[in-house]
Parts: sequence; structure tokens; C-alpha cells
Amino acid sequence: MTNQTARITDLWVGSWIAALAVGIVTWGLMLWCIAAYRKRKDDHQLPVQTRYHLPLELMYTAVPIIMVLVLFWYTDRDVTAIKNVDGTATEHIQVIGKQWSWDFNYLDADVYDSGVHEPDVGELTAEDQVDDAPGTSQSFPTLYLPVNETVEFTLDSRDVIHSFWIPAFLYKQDMIPGRTNTFQVTPTREGTYAGKCAELCGEFHSGMLFNVKVVSAEEYDAHMADLAAEGQTGSLGMDLARTQGPVDAEEEEAGH
Repeated sequence: MTNQTARITDLWVGSWIAALAVGIVTWGLMLWCIAAYRKRKDDHQLPVQTRYHLPLELMYTAVPIIMVLVLFWYTDRDVTAIKNVDGTATEHIQVIGKQWSWDFNYLDADVYDSGVHEPDVGELTAEDQVDDAPGTSQSFPTLYLPVNETVEFTLDSRDVIHSFWIPAFLYKQDMIPGRTNTFQVTPTREGTYAGKCAELCGEFHSGMLFNVKVVSAEEYDAHMADLAAEGQTGSLGMDLARTQGPVDAEEEEAGH
């Protein structure tokens, strides 16, 4: 779905192959020990009791350390590349998490869109889906992204820790109050996808959902024009409460 799909998939599959290889060796040694050192008939003597075996214990220490370092190297390499924001982004979008929905500020177009949480996820049916995409609904806020253009996301939270997650993109990132996180991604396939919060953030966490529409540049520009025509110009700030009104003392204390 994105320019990072192959990298993330290769890291994930490679980790599973490494884990499976370790499992096969471990299971094989266990079965070999069970078969080779089982108690035989008429053998009533205890086996030699070895207190320690220094070469074996060194191997027990060295091999796991080498395995962890190899996994760490590949993970650090790929995560560093995924989180690299040195490239030139075509679009800049600020996503603000709030209990329990999302605000999207399209910074280059100087427009915004805002959502409210879904009060009863269990009542949603297939008829509510957008373009028959699982996990989407007409009642969710929709994030628009232009296909084949690099988007830089700026992630902020107004109240508690949230996590911005688009499962089809194979990537999520936390949104922490008082801290701004950024990442870049290039969607490469048009379509409608589900988005959600991946961090338990309170009573209505399950309703903190959104749609993602990856569209052509023309459709993206048309949507920006529609938001401007509706009067949704400028940006929604961090000084708002979940109802988009001013933050009062009670809500500020509850959020922190």
C-alpha cells in the first residue's frame, strides 16, 4: 500500500524465519536428548551428575547475544529508514488525537476536517461501510491522501496517549501529550482503508476510528476545495477540548 510495505514485510517475515529456525534447532535437540538419554530397561544407575560444563554455558550465553544483536541491527536499520523525515514531502498533514476521535489539519491547503467518536461500534453493519472496505463507516471522519505523493504526518495529542494506526500501511506511531512525532509515507495504491487508535485511551477508545481514502491528485484537490467551501479554513489548535470548545479546568485536569 505504501513505499515502506516491502521493507516492513521483509523485516517481519525475516524475524519469523529466524524464530522458526531457532525453534527447529531447539525442538530437534530436545527430541534428540529425549531419545538418546532415555532410561533403558535394566539400567538402574543414575547418569553422571555434571555440576557445570563451561564450554556449553559459554555457548548458552554467546549464541543468544549474537541472535539478539543481529535482530537489533536489522530492526534499527529498517525503523531508522521508516522514521526518516529528511525527504521532501509534497503534503503536510497534522493529525490531532482527542478523546475519542481525530482532527486533520491539511497544512498546505490551510483547511481542516474534524470528527466525533462512534458511540456504538457494535451497531455498525456492512451497509455503513465506505466503498465496502472492512472497518470503515460513513459516520467516521475521513483522512484524504494523494496517491504516489509523499505525505509528512505531524502527530499530536490534546489529552492522553493515543496511537495513530492505519493497519493497511503496516505502521503506527504513538501520540503523546506534550510531544510531537513525525513520519513520512508515500501511499502507492488508491483505495479506502480503516484507521484506528491503537492505544487504550479511555471509556470510548473502541469508537476512536477513522477512514483513509487514497485518491488521485485531482480528487484530493477537489476535497480540499470542498472543505474550504464549507468554511473549514485554517487549523484546529491544541487549545481545544474534545468538543472543539475551549479547554476548561476540569477537562484539562482529567486529560493529564
